[in-house]
Amino acid sequence: MTPQASIPKRGRHPGGPLQVLALVNQKGGCGKTTTAVNLAGALAQRGERVLLVDLDPQSHATMALGCAPLEEPTVAEVLLDEAYIEQAIQSGPLGIDLVPSRPRLVEFEETAERLLHPEQRLKVSLDAVRDRYDWVIVDCPPRAEGVLCANALFACTSAFLIVETGAFALQGALQALRVLDEMGENQGRAYEVRVVGTLFDRRMRLARELLVALHARFGAAMFDTVIRTSVRLREAPAVGLPVQALDASCRATQDFAALAGEVAGMFGPEADRASLLQAGLTPSHESPVLITSKNH
Repeated sequence: MTPQASIPKRGRHPGGPLQVLALVNQKGGCGKTTTAVNLAGALAQRGERVLLVDLDPQSHATMALGCAPLEEPTVAEVLLDEAYIEQAIQSGPLGIDLVPSRPRLVEFEETAERLLHPEQRLKVSLDAVRDRYDWVIVDCPPRAEGVLCANALFACTSAFLIVETGAFALQGALQALRVLDEMGENQGRAYEVRVVGTLFDRRMRLARELLVALHARFGAAMFDTVIRTSVRLREAPAVGLPVQALDASCRATQDFAALAGEVAGMFGPEADRASLLQAGLTPSHESPVLITSKNH
């Protein structure tokens, strides 16, 4: 990966809080990594300073940004206390910064039970670079339990539950919420959870009905924007680019721009407050949406 930042980074107003978004689900194939990479791209195109952390040993987000670390430090070495996070950060397309992953990350999972507070290691590392970024997006493994996801949740300001609009998706989402409940109890906190619908094909009756069911279940916690299926979303990772860099005018780019707008409106700096109030909404940090499996 080489620096390709052509968009000026405006950054937050002084003292603006770092937003750490943990993208989770209980299963693979729901569009979680696709959402992580392309939401990062959409926020970067808005001029935000974005760090993407690949917390999955399969390294799909790393590959999706065209990164193939050899000897360079990765998130594995950071969590194993063999490198500082500053040493692991690489610059990628659209000015996105990346902490890549590699299969060695499973070693941290295997040794975590012998460590003191292993779930806090990512947060400690991110605290060292919090002034350099406006957003950190953490792509979690395709299961909500385990020490890797626990690290993401301990560090996050909000958890994004990624739900495909396909068969059995709602059951998987509720199972993930049960895991989040358990982790929240173990960590002594409640996570603010938002829900993103993905892989939506409006031609399919099942997808339309499930999207309605998701809105009925999750209410205000669910984003209005839904990510539609797209050939470009399948092509982009094959060439190591976010979809915005591959095709700036395709519908996937439009979908992620809309999602980034919602995310920035909910979690962005105080400058966004006036537009929220004008629309009759409340900034999320003033009225957090907490959903648990007990609600459903």
